Amino acid sequence: MSELDIFDKIFDNLKISNKKEIRNRRDEITKALNREFRDSDSESDNRLMVGSWGRCTAINGVSDLDFLYILPYHLYDEFHVSGGTRKVLSKVKQGIATHYSQTHIRVDRLVVVVKFSNYKFEVQPVFEQDDGSFSYPDTYSDSWKTTKPRDEIKAISDLDEISMGNARKICKLARAWKNKHNVLMGGLLIDTMAWRFLNDNDKYFSTTNHPDYMIRDFFKYISNLPKQESWNALGSNQRVKVKKNFQVKALEAYDLCCAAIDESDEVKSHKKWREVFGRFVPLSDYKQVAKDLFTSYNDTEQFIENFYPIDLRYELNLECKVTQDGFRPANLRDMIRNHILLKPNKKLEFYITNADLPTPYSLKWKVCNCGEEAKKRNCIRGQIIGGTTSKTREEHTVFRGEHYVECYAIHYGVVIAIGKISVPIATN
Repeated sequence: MSELDIFDKIFDNLKISNKKEIRNRRDEITKALNREFRDSDSESDNRLMVGSWGRCTAINGVSDLDFLYILPYHLYDEFHVSGGTRKVLSKVKQGIATHYSQTHIRVDRLVVVVKFSNYKFEVQPVFEQDDGSFSYPDTYSDSWKTTKPRDEIKAISDLDEISMGNARKICKLARAWKNKHNVLMGGLLIDTMAWRFLNDNDKYFSTTNHPDYMIRDFFKYISNLPKQESWNALGSNQRVKVKKNFQVKALEAYDLCCAAIDESDEVKSHKKWREVFGRFVPLSDYKQVAKDLFTSYNDTEQFIENFYPIDLRYELNLECKVTQDGFRPANLRDMIRNHILLKPNKKLEFYITNADLPTPYSLKWKVCNCGEEAKKRNCIRGQIIGGTTSKTREEHTVFRGEHYVECYAIHYGVVIAIGKISVPIATN
């Protein structure tokens, strides 16, 4: 299988599988709001989908759907008064609730959140301005601010046409990388980086038989960008905040891409691309057959993205206290930093130190054993499990291997942060 074939399958896997369901609910919300504000049953008028969905850069598992509802202008004065921002959001919530009476709906500063099992709509009431921009309510400041999503949609659409579809391909591949490697980049920042890259690299303004080279060059490009607090968004030039510098992880992705491109063995090549993009890269046909026929252990590892949508917005600081009777407790990261490997019969208490995660949230865990000893014992583990308490997970060291533990913070059914810590055990 060629690199082009691999990427064709990746792009197929990136397609949104529940698009029809999302569209149906989008139309139902539109109809409910048109009834509330205009006495109309239209399922499409006065609505604009923005964000990743609106820019057509979302991927399978998308959890946030940004929805502008354009208010009739005769209501402008009614809501541009003290307390008007809260009033308009409450009225939008009321209108949606007439149709979704059993659905969790809440006001959240700028939007009305309509929460379904594996995704949510964030509905923002707006007034359209003469220049095509929109004013939207901010309940924190009780004021109306300006957004220009049409300019952003047009910028990526025009660039995608000029680049023969490459712009949106880069945006989608970058989202897969973001989810795999816990990169704190919002969708608008990713699309802005893709826009900057292609405008500085017009060699990809044509159909390419080397999407592998293209995404490799993209990671190299953004790894060399200066570290700064914000960037100007594509099209609108509005400020896009950088949550955390991405350059180091982009350089790591570049190195992984180089290794995958240089790998001549098909099975190993698939594996290396999976290290970049995760589950969206299929196993090679040979690898799948070999896995089915020749493994002598049960591969029990599970993946959080198969249980919850992922929208990483926070860091998760995962720590571990190591204890044993008769010994002073130690911090696992300090031990690793000092090249001290764990030995069996140690008690491990994993916990998080974050104070900035939004409430309510719950934690899920993965404890994965790696190496030949784990396979020999048929003890890979790796299932998604609950904690020993609501905030901790206790384990014990047993046998040799470069094991690891992951923790997932889940807020309203969406994974918003992932933490990982290595657990290297030296001898049996």
